[in-house]
Amino acid sequence: MQHRPPAMFIADALGLDFLNSVATPVDTPVEWLDDGDGLIDWLTQARLVPPDTLNVLKARALPGELDKVADQARALREWFRGFVRKHAGRPLGPQALHELGPLNSLLESDEAFSQIAPRDDGSAGALELRRMRRWRSPESLLLPIGEALARFVCEEDFANVKACEGHACTMMFADHTRRRARRWCSMAICGNRAKQAAHRSRLKTRPIAS
Repeated sequence: MQHRPPAMFIADALGLDFLNSVATPVDTPVEWLDDGDGLIDWLTQARLVPPDTLNVLKARALPGELDKVADQARALREWFRGFVRKHAGRPLGPQALHELGPLNSLLESDEAFSQIAPRDDGSAGALELRRMRRWRSPESLLLPIGEALARFVCEEDFANVKACEGHACTMMFADHTRRRARRWCSMAICGNRAKQAAHRSRLKTRPIAS
């Protein structure tokens, strides 16, 4: 397993954070889903799968099995990237439904169910109806990702989806600022670099005092 920096969750939408699981935030491309361990790490940081479940699936997986699931996750990501890029910048219409066959096929394989369980968030009431899932195989790790993508499609205004304007940056985000004026994946990274570049440009064009 190669060394990876912590995954970046800066998109303000988990579906886009999944697209950003491969990115070039600071000149060097980073692939967070390069193998099965990378997929497990990303799911852990995204809090999409309970840690105990990840540990069980990892222990039960056959050699190379999780790597194959990571291959599937990357294929799903790049298919969804094409869909998002095609529709970004304008509201998503119902005609887009026919393009979502791969995502609906993944969702159909889910074995989710509801169960009454103790409430552990401190709010009123002792019991709650909790959504559960049967994790029968490593491939089931794709299901919460598919659910996050589906939620993004159904709940996000695609008119707010933007690509970072940073040089060579490949990240995308949902602009939820009041005036929809966000330009950068992160002000600390691309925004700061743009400010530095603009400052250098001003220095070069400033007249030399005689």
